[in-house]
Amino acid sequence: MAHSDGITKPKTRRSKRFLETREPKLLENVKNAMIMKGGNTSQTVTQALKDIYSLKKPNAVLYKKKNITRPFEDSTSLEFFSKKSDCSLFLFGSHNKKRPNNLIFGRLFDFHVLDMIELGVEKFVSLSEFKISKCPEGTKPMLVFAGEAFEMDNELKRLKSLLIDFFRGPTVPAVRLAGLEHVLHFTAVDGKIYLRSYRCLLKKSGCRIPRIELEEIGPSFDLVLRRTHLASDDLYKLAHKQPKALKPKKKKNISHDAFGTKFGRVHMQKQDLSKLQTRKMRGLKKRKGEVVAEEEQRSEPKVAKTES
Repeated sequence: MAHSDGITKPKTRRSKRFLETREPKLLENVKNAMIMKGGNTSQTVTQALKDIYSLKKPNAVLYKKKNITRPFEDSTSLEFFSKKSDCSLFLFGSHNKKRPNNLIFGRLFDFHVLDMIELGVEKFVSLSEFKISKCPEGTKPMLVFAGEAFEMDNELKRLKSLLIDFFRGPTVPAVRLAGLEHVLHFTAVDGKIYLRSYRCLLKKSGCRIPRIELEEIGPSFDLVLRRTHLASDDLYKLAHKQPKALKPKKKKNISHDAFGTKFGRVHMQKQDLSKLQTRKMRGLKKRKGEVVAEEEQRSEPKVAKTES
């Protein structure tokens, strides 16, 4: 590929197809995540990164080598790897004396860091410690957020948006009932965030609707909020901007109620009901004499009344 004036021009068909996959699209591809560890990590952080990678597969890339970088001080290496692997989400794990068992969740816009939120792992139970059957790889999870803090605190509100982006998976037009088997539950209480993973079991209930039971399958995290790097309101608004082609066109005289019922308004001209064709009945048919009398009454001129 040749570079001229900041524009990359392909020289082969293979490079042309590669650049076409990286072009902006109306409907975005599934967001991929890159998971990497820093220069110093602990066994807890390493196992936590592997477990989150197993939840995110196949839309994730796990880097096994150490990357000596500090995202809050210099994010150029993260931006380089995101452009190389075409990932718009990242998870960075590190460990030091000041901030032990550290996880940094982040996302990028136009291959530049948009948001970064640092979480500390206080308690962790890995997937391997739950000796039960797990959900299949690539299962789209149901995300549940509990706690008023996710709606009141600005930082936790942004964290909620980031976690939805990270774990939501591909967009699907329809979901079958048996496919709703994985639940990720996030709870914000007393300044801590609890992450639990459950498997949804459908039991017999004696009626058409099954009885639902939740079975914890791991991993389990007790997290605490540390540092944050949030985008400005203008940049955040620009990142959420949608092209005009995706916005639904407003149709005139059509409305919907709270239940999704479609209502339409039809405009018609005033009708002359005297010329309306009705059902012909012999009993309602006028006789010839009555018709002549009506015509004579209509032809008589109107005489103004005078008082004597």
